[in-house]
Amino acid sequence: MSTVIEQPVEARLVAAAPRMQSIPATLHYDRQDPFAVRMTFPAPATLEGVEVCWTFARELLSAGLQDAEGHGDVRVRPYGYDRTVLEFHAPEGTAVVHVHSADIRRFLQAAGELVPAGTEHRQLDLDHDLAELMRDAC
Repeated sequence: MSTVIEQPVEARLVAAAPRMQSIPATLHYDRQDPFAVRMTFPAPATLEGVEVCWTFARELLSAGLQDAEGHGDVRVRPYGYDRTVLEFHAPEGTAVVHVHSADIRRFLQAAGELVPAGTEHRQLDLDHDLAELMRDAC
């Protein structure tokens, strides 16, 4: 069984121009980091010309489908019937993208089949992680 899920999505960049630019992005979930999801934007889609990856809580993405969530660098909220807004805040500025809510639901369903919500802690090997920390401390 695979331990990683990757799903391409179409994100619409909200900008000052009236028409939102469509940019590719990828949602990523890894069983080895069970509480997190990543959203990656390829280099051609970024201002800096380098791939940009944001990591945030799977629970934030899920909750943001229903109501405005997040107070830090990543914020998620529903927008209309079929879109979800993701805001990414960095010192360089803020990027706001719209993603089809159905794409996010499909991604979360696949992640939930891999690691059901509420069971993420079972994926962690705390003894191994503690041993690694102790080894690095010596």
